[in-house]
Amino acid sequence: MKVVIFGATGMVGQGVLRESLLASDVEEVLAVVRTPTGVHHPKLHERKVSNFAEIGDLKGYDACFYCLGISSVGMDEASYTEISYTYPMAAARAVDHEACFIYVSGAGTSATSRQMWARVKARTEHEIIELLPNGYAVRPGIIQPTHGVRSKTRLYNAIYTVTAPVIPALEKVAPKYVTTSDKLSRAMLQVARVGFPRRILENIDLR
Repeated sequence: MKVVIFGATGMVGQGVLRESLLASDVEEVLAVVRTPTGVHHPKLHERKVSNFAEIGDLKGYDACFYCLGISSVGMDEASYTEISYTYPMAAARAVDHEACFIYVSGAGTSATSRQMWARVKARTEHEIIELLPNGYAVRPGIIQPTHGVRSKTRLYNAIYTVTAPVIPALEKVAPKYVTTSDKLSRAMLQVARVGFPRRILENIDLR
């Protein structure tokens, strides 16, 4: 299997990159990045781009994991839409029509939400699923970073450090809301391999 990863330097993307490189059935990984991942591996190739709306052709890959995202805090809707709708739609149009495309959305995504980010992501989910027969959206909840994975946001790293001792207990009593970066990544790879009965996967499906 040949895979493409967007957002490979972010928290979710780091996990997907790690698990993809470890997977025996993944023969090639292309990371589409603005800045290098810093990872060196025989399977890994990187394509540096300056504009994710213009990424070129991505044909010949079996799966694309779209993990690129940003917090909506302090952002206006137009700017957030460019990153969370325009960019992933450009990626979805660049892959083969039959490729598996997995868009990392988020718990609480809804077209009728009062939250701007949730409405934008819902639109992206809908259009990817409409565009691609093997298009999926995953909606993780609380993600505990594992195996050295770190968020690019300092505040999030501080929160993860403080909450790390209680996450295992929370995961046991509330599995509907919690997962880890490695479990999420392996679940996404499994969807790329065999598909899933539903096109939108909630956190409980990603464990």
